[in-house]
Amino acid sequence: MTAAERADRSRAADERCREALVAGLVGAGLAVDAPVALVAVGGYGRAELAPYSDLDVVLLHGEHTDVSRLARDVWYPLWDAGPTLDHSVRALPEVVATASADPRVALGLLDARHVAGDPSLALRLRADLLAHWRRHARAQLPDLWALGHARAERMGELGHVAVPDLKESLGGLRDATVLKALVATWLVDVPHSDLERSRLVLLDVRDELHVLHGRANDRVPPDLWADLAGRLGLGDAEAAQRRVRAAGRRITHLSRLTWRRVDAVLARPTSPRRRSPELERVAPGVAVSAGEVVLDARTDPAGDPLLLLRVAAEASERALALSPTTAARLVRRAPDLPCPWTEEARGLLTRLLAGPGLLQVWETLDETGSLERLLPEWERVRLLPHASVVHRFTVDRHMVETCIEAARLIRRVSRPDVLMVAALLHDIGKSSRGDHSVVGAPVAADVASRMGFDERECDLVGRLVRHHLLLPTTATTRDTEDPATVALVADRVVDRETLDLLAVLTEADARATSAQAWTSWRASLVADLVARVGHVLLGQPVPEADLVASRILVSDRVWVGDGVTASAWEVAQDDVDPAIVRQHLDAIGEGRVDPTARLRTTASTDLPARVLVRDAASEASTVLEVRVEDRPGVVYAVCRALAGLGVSVRSAHVSTVGPQAVDVFYVVEPTQQALNDDRVSAAVDAITAALAVTVTLDA
Repeated sequence: MTAAERADRSRAADERCREALVAGLVGAGLAVDAPVALVAVGGYGRAELAPYSDLDVVLLHGEHTDVSRLARDVWYPLWDAGPTLDHSVRALPEVVATASADPRVALGLLDARHVAGDPSLALRLRADLLAHWRRHARAQLPDLWALGHARAERMGELGHVAVPDLKESLGGLRDATVLKALVATWLVDVPHSDLERSRLVLLDVRDELHVLHGRANDRVPPDLWADLAGRLGLGDAEAAQRRVRAAGRRITHLSRLTWRRVDAVLARPTSPRRRSPELERVAPGVAVSAGEVVLDARTDPAGDPLLLLRVAAEASERALALSPTTAARLVRRAPDLPCPWTEEARGLLTRLLAGPGLLQVWETLDETGSLERLLPEWERVRLLPHASVVHRFTVDRHMVETCIEAARLIRRVSRPDVLMVAALLHDIGKSSRGDHSVVGAPVAADVASRMGFDERECDLVGRLVRHHLLLPTTATTRDTEDPATVALVADRVVDRETLDLLAVLTEADARATSAQAWTSWRASLVADLVARVGHVLLGQPVPEADLVASRILVSDRVWVGDGVTASAWEVAQDDVDPAIVRQHLDAIGEGRVDPTARLRTTASTDLPARVLVRDAASEASTVLEVRVEDRPGVVYAVCRALAGLGVSVRSAHVSTVGPQAVDVFYVVEPTQQALNDDRVSAAVDAITAALAVTVTLDA
């Protein structure tokens, strides 16, 4: 659908409103030229009706005109015509008062458009509203910002959230309207062509989304991206996501930048004189003006290849905005960076990545094409959606968020420069098929080489990218008390420097993923593994642990030191009452409750379970890894199958990765020995058969 179709819908609605007003005036005994008008506001006022948009209409009247009967006679025909009607009746002075009391009302009224009746009323309305908006902008804008901030917290960013709202998410159509209102204050300006291009993209998508939903719904669930792509003439669901999220990011960038400029304006005292902005020189060729990092007036961009990195580093380190005009000018005129980079260039990059203002500066570099000059490999992950629902952000934004998290932990490592580059590049292989860690490692090493790191440092960056999932995967799916587990990690990590860097990268990556990805439970497991591997790398004995998290023991044949069995579980809900859990466990232990009585089994409709034998994972046990669709009763079914064979579970490590359960069982014979080949085959067959049915819980 196009702007012309939206205009056609608006014209048809205008005609219905005109007919309703004329008929209402006649029915109420009022003259056709009475001081009464129908005014469209909001999206209808902009003549941008989507297929299922509401009609936002104000019946405007003079102060001494009785319109009580008229309003009823106008609204009923419009209701009968079908569209949802959002209506109000206001005398002209009331409208300005209402807009003054509520910035949301003011936003809609700023787009007021005459539809029917006395045009002079609509003209006076627009003039009065604009004059009031400009006169009182300094007082109203903080409230408007607070409303937008609360909305963004509630709805997330259009460029990243899993189920974006084209209107209400940060970077959506609501923010585009706010930006136009900010321009109307005459306090700040916004690049009109950039804003309008992105806004029209979202309007076109919203039209098609309404058709797909069959109603006014601006949210895009994951299953509709492919249908949207078809209606928009795009290749696939990913292409549709890229188009929508790119538009949302552009509006988000403009919004953040404009609000920072608003803050700078509001912070300055009002003065009848307009003074030239002051420049504060902060680095060679770099200055600060009105809260933005710009070029010094005497700087020639063509003479300094490090200037783009320098302005970005200063902006990030000072948490100031990087002027988009400055960045775009440097992209056009500054010479290329030397290859390999100099030590000064690497230092500037580290300052950029570790600065508190990285996110907004990186957005500016992205939107102005600067990243193509600094890091051409970035294009392969730009706007790339994550396949896992665990992630809060797209791949590129996740990598930036990882840098932000790594910067908070930077004092724990001896090589901050290596850490920040590895954090920036750890998911660079996600655009390719196969294991992204394997694919990304040589890419990251090549980038590090271009940046001027020596051969050992490039190898270190590549190793960090290759193994950035090693610690959390091993800690949550392997027995960290088993010497084979510790030896495996130590062999891959190689030295203590890598281990320290990898530990920080692991935490930063998890924190940037989601709150669920770095819980106290996971943190303790990783810390335990890091401590054990650290002792091995230093040639020291590994201390015994008092308690190993996630250790559960099953079967009537259990051999445990001192007769103690320990089990630690991470519970997703925060409303679990420990006292109630303890009561249930006591009842089961005392034989008063049989938990298996609540279990029912039915034929499974999921994909078949996979049972993998990890031969090298332990010298003392047989390690079985079970991968199956996450559902109730998986651990119960596996343990029951093993108990039926007389096999003991020495420890189990239960985790869920998205929709899949990945459970690892360390099993032994009654003699405490690993299983032979025949017994392994029997165990695999028994588990596979047990998981061929679905276990459910009766209420």
